[in-house]
Amino acid sequence: MLDIINSISSFISDNILIVVLLAAAIYFTYVTRGVQFRLFGEMIRLLLKSGKSDNDARSRETDGHHTISSFQAFMVSIASRVGTGNLAGVATAIALGGPGAVFWMWIIALLGAASAFIESTLAQLYKIRGEKSFVGGPAYYISKGLRNRAWAICFAILITLTFGLAFNSVQANTIAEAFGNTFSVPPLATAITLSILTLIIIWGGIQSIARFSEIIVPVMAIAYLTLAIVIVALHINELPAVLKLIISNAFGFDQAMGGTFGMAVIMGTKRGLFSNEAGEGSAPNVAATASVSHPVKQGLIQSLGVLTDTLLVCSCTAFIILISGAYLGNADGIVLTQTAVDMGLGHEGIGSLFVSIAIFFFAFSSIVANYYYGETNLRFIRKSYPLIAIYRVLVAAMVFVGSIATLDFVWSFADITMALMTLCNLAAIVLLGKYAVKCLNDYCSQRRRGLDPVYTSGIIPEIAEDTPCWNPIQDENAGSDMQTNANKS
Repeated sequence: MLDIINSISSFISDNILIVVLLAAAIYFTYVTRGVQFRLFGEMIRLLLKSGKSDNDARSRETDGHHTISSFQAFMVSIASRVGTGNLAGVATAIALGGPGAVFWMWIIALLGAASAFIESTLAQLYKIRGEKSFVGGPAYYISKGLRNRAWAICFAILITLTFGLAFNSVQANTIAEAFGNTFSVPPLATAITLSILTLIIIWGGIQSIARFSEIIVPVMAIAYLTLAIVIVALHINELPAVLKLIISNAFGFDQAMGGTFGMAVIMGTKRGLFSNEAGEGSAPNVAATASVSHPVKQGLIQSLGVLTDTLLVCSCTAFIILISGAYLGNADGIVLTQTAVDMGLGHEGIGSLFVSIAIFFFAFSSIVANYYYGETNLRFIRKSYPLIAIYRVLVAAMVFVGSIATLDFVWSFADITMALMTLCNLAAIVLLGKYAVKCLNDYCSQRRRGLDPVYTSGIIPEIAEDTPCWNPIQDENAGSDMQTNANKS
């Protein structure tokens, strides 16, 4: 079975996905005129003032509708992105593709940030009001924007399988391997504990997930970045050689470990996509829940999430592994990262302990965020509480299975479902991307006139009836101010 799954994974991921993913990223970078580069400062500004904007606050309070803040949406998406891919995925990419794989992870992030902007802006445009919060994502913009429910359901099924089941098995597998390596905890014990904890958190819904993510993710990310800075500082004289190794190996000039140029590209792209999720269609599901005055605001913040994930967290792991030289051994996955941290600090056991704790919080926050992506799309297919309850049990079951399964099996299964889901989403955002670009042009126009941008459905009249959440707000406390600003636009 493993041979069959590996063959399917190799054909779809290596021969189709990489070409389409890079082509789409380059196309969106071109049509947005490099939005991820020219508006980087705006991304930072929006994140720092997230939840404090008068327009955003008023839009959340107009009808007592329970939504999550833009910052919380950012943190939930980061919770999904920052996990196994950053610690174990980077290690696997280097072990199989050589140091050059890191360079291609950077490239897919820099270009893919434009794809992330497009899909998250579309998610905001086509979002709808749910029972407790706004809901949206690829299934919604495919159904409403392309008027193709069959396609939308196909995506909803794929993302439910990918995130709720396949990716969560990978996260659980990494936690079990890390705890087994450091504390000699039996995989079965880890499986039972993780399954119970997962059920406790996911039964609380998006508000519970958002509260959990906004506390855990920043703390662990800062701690991990601090550790990486310490290790790099201790070996700062080796950093130029590491950068040279990454670049030379990326283009096949210096084939360390016998890796090839093709393998570096393949592993860098696949593991980079698993980590930053740009164009995959996952982050838009939580991006749609944010309450903002203009769709582009959340598009920019989610684009920043891609850059943060890969250029910061993934690079930290890569530098630790390459500086230590641990990649020249036989270790793989999270064990390679643990070994590298031990070697970087010069104290055996300390690095393994820290990485085990870090991967638990990173991967567990990914598990609960991944679950939400599946729930959103199940509700799109059919609003049925018994169905959601069954799904929650299945998610816990896959967490259990992933904890005791083999590393090769869970990664290959995840690669297949990820590839199919990504191809499905990329086709949709290529067709609908022109509306995200129009939103971007409107946003930039308002900013140039010194306004805090506000979007109303009349700005793009051809999709006005498909974007009901953006009809001018008439609430006496908020509507007049927002409408006045919109009229000035």
